[in-house]
Amino acid sequence: MRTSRWLPVAIAAVAFVQGYGQKKEFSTADLLAGKLPKNLINPLPAIIKWVDDEHVILRQSIHPDSAAKNYVLDVKTGSMTETQEGGGGFGRGGGRGGFGGGTGTGKVIVFKDNDLFFIQNGTEKRLTNDKDEEKNATFSPDSNYVAYTKNNNLYTYNLAAGKETQLTTDGTATTLNGYASWVYFEEIFGRATRYRAFWWSPDSKKLAYMRFDESMVPMFPIYVNEGQHGYIEQTRYPKPGDKNPEVKVGIVNPDGGSTTWAAFNDKDDQYFGWPMWRPGTNALWVPWLNRDQNNLKMYEVNTSNGSKKMIFEETQKTWIDLDDKDRVTFLANGKQFIMQSDKTGWAHLYLYNNDGSLKNAITEGKYTVTGVKLIDEKNETIYFTARGKENTAHTDLYSVKFNGTGFKRLTFGDFNHAQTNLSPNAKYFITTYNNAATPSKMALVDNNGKLVKELGSAKGAEMDNYNMARTELVRIKSDDGLYELPALVTWPLNMDPNKKYPMLISVYGGPNAGNVWDSWTWSASRQFYASEGLIQVAFDHRASGHFGKEGVNYMHRNLGYWEMADYKAMAKWFIAKGQADPAKICITGFSYGGYMSCYALTYGSDVFTHAMAGGSVVDWSLYDSHYTEKFMGTPQNNPQGYKTSSVLSYIDQYKGMLQIVHGTSDDNVHMQNSMQLVSALEDKKKDFEFMLYPGGRHGWSGAKNDHFTNLKTKFVYKYLLEKPVPKALLR
Repeated sequence: MRTSRWLPVAIAAVAFVQGYGQKKEFSTADLLAGKLPKNLINPLPAIIKWVDDEHVILRQSIHPDSAAKNYVLDVKTGSMTETQEGGGGFGRGGGRGGFGGGTGTGKVIVFKDNDLFFIQNGTEKRLTNDKDEEKNATFSPDSNYVAYTKNNNLYTYNLAAGKETQLTTDGTATTLNGYASWVYFEEIFGRATRYRAFWWSPDSKKLAYMRFDESMVPMFPIYVNEGQHGYIEQTRYPKPGDKNPEVKVGIVNPDGGSTTWAAFNDKDDQYFGWPMWRPGTNALWVPWLNRDQNNLKMYEVNTSNGSKKMIFEETQKTWIDLDDKDRVTFLANGKQFIMQSDKTGWAHLYLYNNDGSLKNAITEGKYTVTGVKLIDEKNETIYFTARGKENTAHTDLYSVKFNGTGFKRLTFGDFNHAQTNLSPNAKYFITTYNNAATPSKMALVDNNGKLVKELGSAKGAEMDNYNMARTELVRIKSDDGLYELPALVTWPLNMDPNKKYPMLISVYGGPNAGNVWDSWTWSASRQFYASEGLIQVAFDHRASGHFGKEGVNYMHRNLGYWEMADYKAMAKWFIAKGQADPAKICITGFSYGGYMSCYALTYGSDVFTHAMAGGSVVDWSLYDSHYTEKFMGTPQNNPQGYKTSSVLSYIDQYKGMLQIVHGTSDDNVHMQNSMQLVSALEDKKKDFEFMLYPGGRHGWSGAKNDHFTNLKTKFVYKYLLEKPVPKALLR
């Protein structure tokens, strides 16, 4: 499920220390035009790349009015030397979405005229020449082959021999070889994969792939209104309790031959995660998860005969995320791997031997490891990021020894170090840091945490001279007293303590998907709404990620309840302080945030008065199997949970004004959701607003997005600010 923001303007934190003396006011016309005063905000340098441990290429303007250029920073001397190296952009990233593109050998695959072309040293060669579309062209590690899918079959092209080889032949509309079924693409592999479901071995001698049989998965029809007669777009979309696709894991030679199938029973009710090749071997590691999603097993598959052995197993009382992309990191010593797991209620790092035996926990405590940045095997040190050790709304960089000793914070101060970039051997790193009251800064730091050099600040010379809206991170105790819930609020300008103000609350609300960080950014439009007298705030609940898996577990088999309990407590805190108008408490969100907004005007209507909801789930039986069952089980084994989590169960409690928006071709959260909600509201003769975007998926762009933005803006002015919309504010 996609996370999306939902405000007439983008959420942005802004806060400044107010100095003494008269402040300048922004011109309304300039704010509406997005025009900033000169020297208000400085651009920070961009990190192009580290050359080595003591030289880094930065792109920056040496003077405010000069053009940005690339410079090599000598870490020891602090000198900056102009360079042409690095170009004007950023290097390519790796990961699951890296298809076609360069391989570091000067070889590139491009897709044009519905075919594949190979380019090397400026010379172009056409590889395919047919009417069928090739998808996900991916070089082998030695760059001698290209693998891709076509008509749901897997192919390779041998560049030296100039030969295309079809590796599978049974591809159909419902049998997919090397191309993922929708639920795997959306919920397990991720959208960046573009449905790719094949993987080269490190030695380029084998291809692993998954074969999906989705013939038993229910077809969901999406009506498309184009042309005279329109047409039906059909997607195999499993809903909770439905049959999932049957999946097989196979291994094949890139020059052809029969497939060796891994020894799994494709008839079992199961899921497979993103496979990985164990370095230096032809062994394939395949994550396996049961349908209930609470029992994870990692299998090593012998790719010569398909046999498998279990390496490790994990069970949890609630669920285990299969889509954790960096669960396993193999060490170069060929003997061990580092695994991330939240089995204790908090995500931590563990050192395992390759036979699956646990050597030791590397990190522990009530904080969340968010990623491994670098592993220094020579010194047996891991550099990683985590949240919650200092502040749940901060990310920091730490180091620790493989054996769990020598734990050290490397970042500094009461700041959110959202971006850290390490030198090749972690001798130094560059951090971009801020908090709600401190404009972003960039600094060079050594691996002992000593600040070596400030590299830039977003704070311009004129910033302190302007009357900026005050933004702060506040903590609000949950009703049960267990959690200090975070809210990032931008207050109206020149607040009158005797006046109550309308409040616009931005939420997403999904499990482990919070949007509140102690961060600084600035938005002319956000400043403008503050000048109009609107309280702008983002809420996160106990299960949003601030309080680890321990907090997220509250959502198990009970979506909606704890999110809304915490949101209501937070809204009531603002009302009790005398700042928020209890008659104008508006909540807004998209996707899961749309669900929460609809739920707020029904189940939570004793507190919330207005809502804007887009792309909303209104009943969890209408969403997909993998995502929903992870948290809720099935409608068959958790009927009460599905009933109490449904917006449709509380239509009689609806009051206020709800704006419902949906794309007619949404293949993620089907328009069916909003149509069932509209029907229920109409049957109860309730008033609401409704807008469809023809052809819109789970979001839309262009003129329709402008219309959508205007729709929300008009809602805010009509119901919260109660005055005409400035014409210049509309797109």
